[in-house]
Amino acid sequence: MTTTEKHMTYITFLRSTAAGLIAASVLSGSPGFAQVARTTPAPPTNSGSAAVDAKVTSPAQAPDYRLAPGDKLRIDVYKDEQLSQSVQVRPDGKITMPFIGDVTVSGLKPLDLRDHLTTALKDFVNNPVVTVVVVEATAPTAYIVGEVNHPGAVTIQGKMTILQALAIAGGLKDFANAKGIRILRTNEGRVETIPFNYKAALKGTGDEVYIQAGDTVVVPD
Repeated sequence: MTTTEKHMTYITFLRSTAAGLIAASVLSGSPGFAQVARTTPAPPTNSGSAAVDAKVTSPAQAPDYRLAPGDKLRIDVYKDEQLSQSVQVRPDGKITMPFIGDVTVSGLKPLDLRDHLTTALKDFVNNPVVTVVVVEATAPTAYIVGEVNHPGAVTIQGKMTILQALAIAGGLKDFANAKGIRILRTNEGRVETIPFNYKAALKGTGDEVYIQAGDTVVVPD
């Protein structure tokens, strides 16, 4: 074999060897490719992104939220540990504060309670600075009794009309007095009676009445 032929054979050998190594690298995954696969983060899925972006809002964070029995509150009076209290709204809608005594809070907004306590404490503290935080809010609940198909407690979701609450209760029974429905609402310790005409509400001719936490809707026969 001549020198030229030896050179050609050697070059052919190198080429075939290189091609084989490249093919093996592609099939088995070279260290370089494996490293990229491990270090490059996978794009987030739609479900993961939604979970990250979703914001859970407590009902107590709503500006129109009203306190109800069972709510747990933290009341801080600036630089006064004795007056600062962690309290829970009692079933009668009241809390007890040092110096002030019983305070009816059910139905009040947290800011309204803050202003009320600030005014009440001025007789005992110079320029009181009061903060009211709803630590744990109970689900706002009303009650429907009488001639409905499913009487009992109704959880209030957002702004709910009496008509919507009655629908959740299964609607009226056949012999219900649709024009004589009344809502019993406790306001500052007094029970207020609000009439409601079911038939007028169905026709859209009556006033829209919204249900509130603690309301009792009475459907007579």
